[in-house]
Amino acid sequence: MKTRSEELQVFVAVIDCGSISAAAEQMGQTPSAVSRTLSRLEGKLGTTLVNRTTRRMDLTEEGRFFLERARLILEQMNDMEERLSMNRQTPSGRLRINAAAPFMLHAILPWIGEFRQQYPGIELELNTDDLIIDLLEQSTDVAIRIGELADSSLHARSLGCSPVQVLASPEYLARHGTPEKVEDLNGHSLLGFSSPESLNQWPLRHAQGDRWPIRPQLIASSGETLRQLAIAGEGIVSLSHFMTHEDIRAGRLQVVLGEHSNGYRQPIHAVYYRNTQLALRIQCFLDFIQEKLAIYAS
Repeated sequence: MKTRSEELQVFVAVIDCGSISAAAEQMGQTPSAVSRTLSRLEGKLGTTLVNRTTRRMDLTEEGRFFLERARLILEQMNDMEERLSMNRQTPSGRLRINAAAPFMLHAILPWIGEFRQQYPGIELELNTDDLIIDLLEQSTDVAIRIGELADSSLHARSLGCSPVQVLASPEYLARHGTPEKVEDLNGHSLLGFSSPESLNQWPLRHAQGDRWPIRPQLIASSGETLRQLAIAGEGIVSLSHFMTHEDIRAGRLQVVLGEHSNGYRQPIHAVYYRNTQLALRIQCFLDFIQEKLAIYAS
């Protein structure tokens, strides 16, 4: 007997929800119906996919193998249906976006009104997290990541890049003087990140190379915190242009040692699990935000 798509959906729902009862509630079925469907699927395949006890459920080796393929098959079916109906449909449904707080605040929120006006059928859920999240665990459709991507099973789309600049407020520079060469930074109050340490390697050319390692006098985990500290005149900072371009334009911050910049641009990627044609609502958002990010590239 051939496996049906409904059986695949039940199997994936049971694993994602963590229990038969939770999957049944999500799918609008009874727990006994879900249990029978799962047993029927295992019978067709001639193997046990999930070891079930009263307290927990564990995937077997065969279950892990089958789960990966089942997800792919369901995604391909959804993609096919979306592509066939794309010409007669407008993008709709919930779109869950995750980004670090500074990027959400400075590079996404300013454009939300325009996006909602353009795509009124899309329901946005905006979440912030400065740590790398598990997209599946956090029920996220797409996450925006800044900087170099580590090796990952996720699929990524480049959205552009943003220059990284050394900045300070005019008030700070008036009190402490403007550094003329990179080595002058040693006599200043430097604002840095608590992690990762790579963010404290400033993109400045000097006699020994094109990165200047700093020893910050004040550290923070968030770029937004460092931005506020710099605006308040607490020291010199190195931040991405996407979060400081308005400050530079308004005169709250100014570029320091610009002639010594090594030209580094911080990559910006969207990452997601889908490895075939993206859902229309996701595709629309990525196309939209990529166009807007172009203003931060210089």
